[in-house]
Amino acid sequence: MPNENAPGSPGIDPTWCSSAKDLVTTALGASRVWVTLGYGILNEVFWPSTGQPQIRDLGFIVAGGGRWTELKRLGNYTVATPEPYVPLPTIVHRGEGFTVTLEIAPDDRRDVVLVRYRLEQETSSDADRLRLYPLLAPRLGSRGRDNTAWVEHGALMASQGDCALCLQDTAGFARGSAGYVGRSDGWQDFRKNGRMDWTYPRAEQGNVALMGELDAQEGVLAIGFSGTVVGAHTLVGSSLAEGFGAIRDRALESWTEWGESLRCPGDAASPYRSLTLRSATVLKVCEDRHFPGAVVASLSIPWGNSHDDLGGYHLVWARDSVEAGFGMIAAQHYDEARSMASYLIATQQEDGHWSQNFYPDGTPYWKGVQLDEAAFPILLVAKLYELGQGDGLTGAEAMVRRAAGFLIRSGPISPQDRWEENAGISPFTLAVTIAALVAAAELLSDSAERDECLAYADFLNRRVEDWLYVRDTELCKKYGVDGYYLRMAVRDIFAGRHGPLPIANRGGLTLPAEEVVSLDYLYLARLGLRPADDPRMRATLKVIEGELAVDTPNGVSYHRYNEDGYGEHADGAPFDGQGIGRLWPLLTGERGHLAVQQGEDAAPYLRAMAAMTGPGGMLPEQVWDAPAIPARRLTPGAPTGSAMPLLWAHAEFMKLVAAQHDGKPIELLDAVAKRWGAKRPEPAVWRWRPDAPFEALPPGVGLRVEDGKPFRLHYAMVAGGGDLDGDWPDVQEARSQPAPFGMYAVGFAAKQLKGLAGCKLTLFYEEANQWEGVDHTIALGG
Repeated sequence: MPNENAPGSPGIDPTWCSSAKDLVTTALGASRVWVTLGYGILNEVFWPSTGQPQIRDLGFIVAGGGRWTELKRLGNYTVATPEPYVPLPTIVHRGEGFTVTLEIAPDDRRDVVLVRYRLEQETSSDADRLRLYPLLAPRLGSRGRDNTAWVEHGALMASQGDCALCLQDTAGFARGSAGYVGRSDGWQDFRKNGRMDWTYPRAEQGNVALMGELDAQEGVLAIGFSGTVVGAHTLVGSSLAEGFGAIRDRALESWTEWGESLRCPGDAASPYRSLTLRSATVLKVCEDRHFPGAVVASLSIPWGNSHDDLGGYHLVWARDSVEAGFGMIAAQHYDEARSMASYLIATQQEDGHWSQNFYPDGTPYWKGVQLDEAAFPILLVAKLYELGQGDGLTGAEAMVRRAAGFLIRSGPISPQDRWEENAGISPFTLAVTIAALVAAAELLSDSAERDECLAYADFLNRRVEDWLYVRDTELCKKYGVDGYYLRMAVRDIFAGRHGPLPIANRGGLTLPAEEVVSLDYLYLARLGLRPADDPRMRATLKVIEGELAVDTPNGVSYHRYNEDGYGEHADGAPFDGQGIGRLWPLLTGERGHLAVQQGEDAAPYLRAMAAMTGPGGMLPEQVWDAPAIPARRLTPGAPTGSAMPLLWAHAEFMKLVAAQHDGKPIELLDAVAKRWGAKRPEPAVWRWRPDAPFEALPPGVGLRVEDGKPFRLHYAMVAGGGDLDGDWPDVQEARSQPAPFGMYAVGFAAKQLKGLAGCKLTLFYEEANQWEGVDHTIALGG
């Protein structure tokens, strides 16, 4: 073949690889490389941070004697590690007449990953001798359309901008080839020719791939990353010179030292020990090196092998970070939890909230706002202080003040729920908000701010059932219950429980809010707002078990909500903006927490979660809930193509193990438990807002009209027996006064309202010289 550049530029449209990871690993040291494994090979490798995948995969073809096999398609392999907390995998592939063993060791001193390989075959005939052919798909700069790849001095190289990689073997490659994916890459070479026929020296500016031929049946490969080609080559050469054994020994020592101090509730023979320790390791692996405390939701891209969207889960969510922080607290690794809290203090927005998600350096990605993400960091900091682990968190009170202020100014309606799909009031978000306000009061030094947090928390807690509990519905009749908690009330407060709720990813489907349920209500008990055995909790559980629970061969799990659309299609095709929601193991964990609080055994839920892991013990975002589809590797109760491992799911498992042992959720704060004793409070003052109004005030309760902007209250009191729908009698005005956290308010004591039928009101905003434009009425209880 002529010594010419590869044909087929620029290659087919690039994708990422499957999110079904066997394992994730990194080194505890200066190295800035994170490795994911899937189908027994290296998948995305991240560098120089957890937010930047740089290759699609690094796999192998085994060929010789007129036949060839690609390891990742073989599907017959095992993954083992020295200990659950030592993520140094040994992968053994078994094919027809051969075995390939791969050992992975990230270098703790360099941005390099080493792969020791050994190919064993049953026959030693020269004619049938097998060789290994590494296949590498660079995606440098986290892009796939403008990489350049080439073969140089026995090494495989690639670059894009200020990103470069080098793949080299201890003995060098016998031959190499650079091509365009789907056109002239190594896999196409074998598919068309049955052997390595092509040796193209270069493929420029496209979706490229590299392949090399190894003469030896055992040796060491190294893949390294740098800002320059020369730098990548130097790092790889240095690691290979130091040797696999020395580098793996260092990694083994550092991970062992870290893991031996993990707390695993129960005895050493606990059936949950392995997954508990592995889960803690996943949380640690997902932490960025340059930005300590930045833990990404997953080192994966859901359904990544079907699209090129970089918006995977290798981003930081404040909610997932706090879930991980509580997981580390469960493992009694307080330093990691403090590091996560410190990172959240640094990434808080000026107004008190956190971006929906962001890269490890703090750069926002999606721009949505979720109230639970503003509340959760308060809970983490409060828990650390409750355990005597908060010392040294400089800026914690300022962070709490900003976050509490945001919650007070913005609540109770959240622009997004925890599933990032709907605006309104959800029991999960509301519970986290209320608990966070009580926690904030414990951490603030200003008495007026403390009082404001507690008063608003009391009011929100009093209104939970008004907003979220429904009766006399079709589901009540179906399950023979008095009522149940909703998934969420829509933005329109007055229509909230019965108004139209859009269902995401279902082609415009809208359902009445009263018909949609979820496990979100469980946090009312988990955070200490309602007793776990409250009749309303039990009634809702009956509906949940009937509507959302599915028994799989691996145990029970739950849908997020009825008619969910986030998951594979009915035929198993990847989610593409439309689909059918599948089962979430983390919800099995949430159900298990309720079992603990109700005095039951959480073992069935722990066993189910443990059984729903992948080959390497990773917990997925979702598991399959329909008949098996072998062609798509979909099996009931087993991982789907969603994110795996999911940080949140692993943290939930760790917390459930701790809750089972301790008898209560780790997130339940003493301050919240003591304030209400899980009973609904009766606040002395109700708070009326234009975006969260109410139509009636109970007797003996004061009224506070408030807003986040200065206003003049234009109002009229209607005497007992008067007509609220009539003309405005005796119009009065009151100028709002500043209140804590940037609010403005006009208040009426309960005695001022005694004997009145109601109040008519509207607001005039002085700064904008504008009337609100809506007349409101509030019926008074006399």
